[in-house]
Amino acid sequence: MALTPGLSANIRQPMQPEEDTPPGVEVVVEDADTAGDQPEYNDAGELLRIEHDDGSISISLDGKPIAGGPERADLSWYDNLVDDIDDLELGRIADELMRGVRDDMESRKDWVEDRAVGIKLLGLKIEIPGLGGSADGAPVEGMSRVRHPLLLEAVLRFQANARSELLPADGPVKVKVNNSAVGQNDDKLADALEDDLNHYLTSVASEYYPDTDRMLLMLGFGGTSFKKIYFCPLRNRPVSETVDADDLIVNNAATDLRNAKRITHRSYMRPSTVKRLQILGVYKDEDLDAPMMAQLDSVQREKKSNEGISTEAANPEDRDREIFECYCELDIKGFHHKWKGKETGLEIPYRVTIDASSKKILSIVRNYAEDTENLPESRTNFVKFTFVPGFGFYDIGLLHILGNTTNAITAAWRELLDAGMYSNFPGFLMADTGARQNTNIFRVPPGGGALVKTNGMPIQQAIMPLPYQPPSQALMALVSDMAQTGMRVGGTSESQVGEGRADAPVGTTLAMIDQATKVMNAVHKRLHAAQAEEFRLLCEVFREHPESFWQRNNRPAYAWDEQTFLQALEDYDLTPQADPNTASHTQRIMKVMALKQLQAANPNLYDPVAIDEAALQAIGWNNPQQFMRPDNLEQPTPEVMKGMADVQTKQQEVQAKIAVTNAKTEDMKARTALDMARFQAAKEETGRGDEQKTQLETARLAMEGKKLQMEEDGQLSSERLELVDLAQSLAVHPESAQLVAPLMRPLMEDVERKSANVAQQRGGLVPPGGQ
Repeated sequence: MALTPGLSANIRQPMQPEEDTPPGVEVVVEDADTAGDQPEYNDAGELLRIEHDDGSISISLDGKPIAGGPERADLSWYDNLVDDIDDLELGRIADELMRGVRDDMESRKDWVEDRAVGIKLLGLKIEIPGLGGSADGAPVEGMSRVRHPLLLEAVLRFQANARSELLPADGPVKVKVNNSAVGQNDDKLADALEDDLNHYLTSVASEYYPDTDRMLLMLGFGGTSFKKIYFCPLRNRPVSETVDADDLIVNNAATDLRNAKRITHRSYMRPSTVKRLQILGVYKDEDLDAPMMAQLDSVQREKKSNEGISTEAANPEDRDREIFECYCELDIKGFHHKWKGKETGLEIPYRVTIDASSKKILSIVRNYAEDTENLPESRTNFVKFTFVPGFGFYDIGLLHILGNTTNAITAAWRELLDAGMYSNFPGFLMADTGARQNTNIFRVPPGGGALVKTNGMPIQQAIMPLPYQPPSQALMALVSDMAQTGMRVGGTSESQVGEGRADAPVGTTLAMIDQATKVMNAVHKRLHAAQAEEFRLLCEVFREHPESFWQRNNRPAYAWDEQTFLQALEDYDLTPQADPNTASHTQRIMKVMALKQLQAANPNLYDPVAIDEAALQAIGWNNPQQFMRPDNLEQPTPEVMKGMADVQTKQQEVQAKIAVTNAKTEDMKARTALDMARFQAAKEETGRGDEQKTQLETARLAMEGKKLQMEEDGQLSSERLELVDLAQSLAVHPESAQLVAPLMRPLMEDVERKSANVAQQRGGLVPPGGQ
């Protein structure tokens, strides 16, 4: 029996030491009847000797720990198991997983190609009009390369709307209390949990908002995106980060994440990052081969092309390492599943990390909770965000909904542009008798000309333009109709709910909005459910690492400790702040308007303060109470009541004086009318000859009018002075002024109106034609 250094030797009776046993190696043989399953460890916790229950003994031949045996004494549940597994077993696992990953990648090849074509349809790469004869150009110089922005507009609209709903400025989380019978302290604890968790996602985990924003762009585009929730050993805190659908490789038999036999997360790490993880003990500390050139798929190449980035690194040391993190089920030698003390052969969940260049396993970690050891259940590590559910694992996005329409409109646009180009710069045919010139390309500038040799023929007979048609109006109408249809199907059309009517019924308006946004409403509900699942998984990670919740918060809303924090997570549910039934700000405003109309129709049934607070929150004010009147102004004090009584008394006095002024004005109007009548009678009696008498009478009437004007001006001026005195007295009591201001306003308006009437009547005091 040849013994290999670094491996264990299993020795059974009646075996005897063989001749090729290395010198210095002691072979221990024990009777099966006295054997016990007892591992022995050194001071460092390394396994050196195992006594099995069948009488065999495994010993270390060179002082190195035995691989493939029972766990180390100091091994915790989620530690790396690579050092405890035989090298041959590690090689078998790596080969099987790499072969399975390649099969999974090959099974979704068509999906990857479609996604790469879709990235082109976005039109984000600048494309110069094709040059004739170029490898990637058009057959004719100047032919258009424009792309219709239908798909891009739909994706950007979805991203903007989803971001505003799922990522509010004050944080994406709100706390829901499970038990309705809670006290004031429970409410404070719930508020503190909500505030600190929002602080964590907006300030501590500063990557959360931009990372989720980027995810929403690719979600609307491709229909499927993922979030990975885990504890990051480098950042020493829980993390929720986006995984693009192209980088999450799933077995082709899976319909969702739960029933997938193998899930592989492909990532690219700097060599320094891998080294840090090796130092921390997350990865096995061994030398790795230089990273090979990554074999990019169509989607990765198209992304790099749109960014204008080269896919090859000139310096091999600058290459990132391609890492495959496989979530799979394995039956590992030495870690077999046992039921009632017997091995069952059941494959149990693990997380295996493989370096793609060297095909070496860096870590193997259990992917199930310790309390489910008897019947292990895989932990949930990813959350799937869905745009529209598809037929299989990958879902339907705007690429699938609008891709063909965008292609058709793009082709029509290019035809219209090219038709316009040919119509403005038409080609032509020339008679061979008139072709004896240096060129047959003529570009005549405005106001210019070009010589054409026709050999004596009329130029109309020597040259004939080709019959290119101008851009077709029918094709333009078809393009417009296709664009409108695509916008309607994609849920991005503008909702014309007003139609110029200010009295449009709220029910009708809401119905129109609902019809125009049905697709987006359904998508929003799916996003709300996925985000709720994301927060649930984040709480699970916080339960395992509670200190990371408050250790980076300089001003926590509560003095957290582990027991209080875990109890808070148990008592309260974390849900998204977004309303699952409201997919946009427009819908929220329309709902508030409908509620205000109901309140106006039935004021006794509704609380106006609560409705106004909801309206202010819908508008965007996080603290609507700042606009509410203080409580001490709701019930006037006795001093305020006395001031109000004084104001009302003075108001009555002023109104009485205004009545006297009105009476005097009416009396003077009557006297003026009488004087006018007398003047007319005197004028008729004396005739036109008595000019002196007429002038005297005119002068007397002018004096009467002046006197009346002075009296009225004086009366009105005194009223104004009294109002000024009243305003000064109110200034002593500001609270009274607020309550009495509505009473003062009509009084001032009445005085101003009387002044205007008097000024208008002054013109009638002087007889027509008087001097």
